[in-house]
Amino acid sequence: LYFSAQEGILIFYHIKELQYEMKICADISQPISSLVFSPDYTSLLLVTDQGTVYSYKPAHSGEAVKLLDTSSSCFLAADFLTPGNNYCVSVTISGEVQVWSLEDGTFLSKLDLGIEVHVT
Repeated sequence: LYFSAQEGILIFYHIKELQYEMKICADISQPISSLVFSPDYTSLLLVTDQGTVYSYKPAHSGEAVKLLDTSSSCFLAADFLTPGNNYCVSVTISGEVQVWSLEDGTFLSKLDLGIEVHVT
């Protein structure tokens, strides 16, 4: 079970029967708004509402790596663009959908929806 604390800490609970173990996986020092697993569950995107996206690979147990920083206070969410784990898509409150490379955080494309977007 992965979850994030308000302070930007990614925590993992390994639960087996009535026993559990807690491990702090990463501290990104920004509140995490969402956690999204890749389709093959090898990567976890940590998304902040400040427009920063980090990648964490559970099998490697390393630190979270900053992939991109849109520096947008209007940033809502990000997710993997499937198939594969090479790209992610993000959306802003103003309705701008952006595509990014997860290898180096390169901005690739955008589409303006022309409407304000909300998360429900």
